[in-house]
Amino acid sequence: MDIEKLDLKSPDLVNENLEKLAALFPNCVTESAEGKAIDFDLLKQELSHAVVEGNKERYRLEWPGKREAIVTANIPTTKTLRPVREDSVDFDNTENLYIEGDNLEVLKLLQESYLGKIKMIYIDPPYNTGNDFVYRDKFNSDKEQELFESGQINEFNQRLVVNANSEGRYHSDWLSMLYPRIKLGRNLLKDNGVFLMSIDDNELENARKMCDEIFGEINFIETIVWKKKYGGGAKTKYYVGLHEYILVYAKNIDAVDNITTPYEQETIDRYYKYEDEKLSLRGPYRLQPLATNSNDLRPNLRYPIYYNGQEVWPEKQWQWSKERADKANSNNELVFTEKADGISVNFKQYLKDEDGNMRRSKPTSIIEGVYTQHGTSEIKDLFGDGQVFSFPKPSELVVTISKAFLGDGDIFLDFFAGSSSSAHGVLKLNASGDLNGQAKFIQVQIPEQTPESSSARKKGYEIITEIAKERIRRSAKKIKEETNADIDYGFRVYRLDSSNMQDVYYKPQDYDQNNLDLFADNVKPDRTADDLLAQVMLDWGLPLSLKIEQVEVSGKQVFKVAENSLFACFDKDIDEAFAKAIAKEQPLRIVFKDSAFKNDTAKTNVKQLLKQLSPETEMKVI
Repeated sequence: MDIEKLDLKSPDLVNENLEKLAALFPNCVTESAEGKAIDFDLLKQELSHAVVEGNKERYRLEWPGKREAIVTANIPTTKTLRPVREDSVDFDNTENLYIEGDNLEVLKLLQESYLGKIKMIYIDPPYNTGNDFVYRDKFNSDKEQELFESGQINEFNQRLVVNANSEGRYHSDWLSMLYPRIKLGRNLLKDNGVFLMSIDDNELENARKMCDEIFGEINFIETIVWKKKYGGGAKTKYYVGLHEYILVYAKNIDAVDNITTPYEQETIDRYYKYEDEKLSLRGPYRLQPLATNSNDLRPNLRYPIYYNGQEVWPEKQWQWSKERADKANSNNELVFTEKADGISVNFKQYLKDEDGNMRRSKPTSIIEGVYTQHGTSEIKDLFGDGQVFSFPKPSELVVTISKAFLGDGDIFLDFFAGSSSSAHGVLKLNASGDLNGQAKFIQVQIPEQTPESSSARKKGYEIITEIAKERIRRSAKKIKEETNADIDYGFRVYRLDSSNMQDVYYKPQDYDQNNLDLFADNVKPDRTADDLLAQVMLDWGLPLSLKIEQVEVSGKQVFKVAENSLFACFDKDIDEAFAKAIAKEQPLRIVFKDSAFKNDTAKTNVKQLLKQLSPETEMKVI
């Protein structure tokens, strides 16, 4: 009996897109030597009211390598993420993730498990100043040794090169690097999710056009101006640059609620002027004028309010309708003050709404009071003297932008994590209580080497991911000591690596029977059960943050993911007795190694027993 195998590779986005087009335009489907294809000339005609005769000029961002960048995003990967328990904190229970590896490959691996599940993405990519390292996504394998010797890749096979502004493809290489990553990131956003990207003047215009194309110009929300420093620049020849930008886009602008942010403490304090209602459901209040000086006069907003038998009229008009004002007056929510020139009317603006929720304010498009110096000070405070990371974003900047979008249970993704300022910021935001719950973070960072003469190297940090992980540990400890907040301070570490499976798993047609005997077990000999579980979770579309338990069933190790969402057993000699024992748990999914059954008869019987005793269980093998 055949048992379905997990394919253990990321989705083939080209085929998925082809199927979507075929569903919309079945007449545009044709055949080629490679199989099903789309007749693009006919598709162009289907999308035009006029006769399409050939290439026409159009308004869009173009650069050499754009098509290759699109293809790069769509190519599947067979790589996987391997858990690193020794670097993690509270691995089995935490819902935060730290992933080491090329973010392009990692984003591909997250496509099924996190499709439509991320609430907020914030990235701080290379700004393309002429000295930044950027990822090069296409190298000829024959040149890898040459690249290693020239320093363009390291022993981790990281494709990092300096994108000098003297290069002929200076802007193009930067765009080609970012485009597929942002495109894949957009797939992960919830319908009401948002994408934010820090940038400066070097690539602001190109970044805006690129994001307009990926997200759609209609989904642009704002360009935030961040005043990043408060002085300096005496030697600057022209203007003293004090700001950077943060581009803000929605996945679907129609699904995004009104953007609000919690009150600052200074604002909250203003409400406590009136202490008599401090303990009421709606909390304290402050007085606000009911009359308005607006010149947009509306007849229905001009009417008398009665006070001690007197009619009180506004000079121009009231802010509220008569019905609302009368209700507030009957509820003792209006305050009348007799003055020499008449009677003024104020309303009680409570700190909380009628349901007891704290009021919130509208964020502005300018951020002040958070400076790059604060980021530098944070690193020094955590690591001591000697700057282990250059120009880190201050965690408070992440707090400021995130509290307008994140809520309890939301997932925050940063796939250019650097020193993990954003993880630090999410922990601070969770501890503040502003979210009325907790958000979860996912950090992705390539393990880039630190400069040999740097303070980081002198302190023993050879790669920046080691700095980032240590920063999360130390900042979590500091926040816990300062706030004693009951939040998730842990994080699971995963590392990008080649598949756990032998090549024969993916290309059995390339091996004859004599070769196949060498691969009786599809799994590489150096891979653990933990490794296999991570790859299975990704392939089955389960978030890597789900709770994992390890139990023993009939003498065999079984991983239980999210209670009964997935059972995985990679031990040998799986037989009918084990199937009967596991069926009592009624798992939704179960996976074994294809080579783990006692014999072919046991393999067939296990399948049949599970189908009979636990009919809802889906069984697969690797």
